[in-house]
Amino acid sequence: MSDRIFGVFGILLAIGFAMSALTIEESFLSDAVGPKAFPLIIAAILGISSAVIAIKPDPEPHWPNFARLAEIAAAVVVMVLYAQFLPVAGFVFATAAAATYLSWRLGSTIIGSVLTGVGTSVGIYVIFHLVLGLSLARGPLGF
Repeated sequence: MSDRIFGVFGILLAIGFAMSALTIEESFLSDAVGPKAFPLIIAAILGISSAVIAIKPDPEPHWPNFARLAEIAAAVVVMVLYAQFLPVAGFVFATAAAATYLSWRLGSTIIGSVLTGVGTSVGIYVIFHLVLGLSLARGPLGF
């Protein structure tokens, strides 16, 4: 029964995500696909996979214990904080902090997590901003 509840919740989430994506305003400079395509694809994948879970549930689902659910909730909080602090702290700092925490929770050492977070942040910044010329959120230091 819990799989069916989870599947129905996913379907409702996909519908809400698709409705939100349809409100995105298109610029006259947008490409042929437009800014709505990627969110709608994600909503479709979420909806289809959730429908499969709801229609064909696992006979004996195994749910994580409370400690694991708390770690998942903490990761969700970090991602929400990342979205909130991205315009304030800038892409490099916010991404480094989020990637450091997430890699630490995935089992890396503290030093390895910091190196992974900084490397991921700087690497993405170099590729997307310096090489491809895309604009990323600027922080207090201008990058």
